[in-house]
Amino acid sequence: QVQLAESGGGLVQPGGSLRLSCVVTGTNFFNTFVMQWFRQTPGNQRELVATITTSSNTNYAESVKGRFTVSRETATKTVYLQMTDLRPEDTAVYYCNRLGVSYAWGPGTQVTVSS
Repeated sequence: QVQLAESGGGLVQPGGSLRLSCVVTGTNFFNTFVMQWFRQTPGNQRELVATITTSSNTNYAESVKGRFTVSRETATKTVYLQMTDLRPEDTAVYYCNRLGVSYAWGPGTQVTVSS
């Protein structure tokens, strides 16, 4: 029932910025979900990037601290990932999901950082 739809990816130059969105549908309990952002590149495991709790407390992977900001918007049931100072190493497909449940993965959104 719950579906996840990531969007907002694209091609950016190093140092650029991008904002990703994760729209959650099929539930009236979005506000009870702890949400997370992940990323994955070919040949690598899915990597946890950021977490946001129901109280909007946040945690980040060391590699993105100071550059990425995760937030949530109740009215639209959306989780955002604001990415700044992007680096080639940030290139990946980005996904969102719920902590402790793991719904079916959405399509992800491709972020490519290239000069």
